[in-house]
Amino acid sequence: MTQNPASPTNKKISNYIMTIVVIVLALSVISIILAVSVYLTGTPTQSQADLTAGFLAIIGLVAMTMSLVTLFQSRRQAAEMKIEVPKVMTTIECKKCGTKTVREFQRGDYVYKDLDACPKCPDTKQIITAVYKEIKEKEKTYNV
Repeated sequence: MTQNPASPTNKKISNYIMTIVVIVLALSVISIILAVSVYLTGTPTQSQADLTAGFLAIIGLVAMTMSLVTLFQSRRQAAEMKIEVPKVMTTIECKKCGTKTVREFQRGDYVYKDLDACPKCPDTKQIITAVYKEIKEKEKTYNV
């Protein structure tokens, strides 16, 4: 069985997060445009226009910064995610002499499937006795 490395589908950002980021980014751009518009048009008192434009600009810049940081963090996190495909093994035994062979799983393997003749005793067929995934022991880390 061929094991393919991390496929491109697991490097995608969640559609939910992407939607929120795009909406917040659009609102931040609108806020900055409104800030410029209020600053240029002004109101009866210029100090109120400056204050309103300042608040809108700050809100827009903060929202834009937050959405861009969220976008880049979720992209980095998605790229770091790795899904390891377990190695599947097949155990083959001879019915007569008991010779055991272990090989990688091949499509169509199943337990008690008759295979080719045994290399030691050619008159006897081999049989698949086990199909299992290989479990690697996780490395132990010691805190010092």
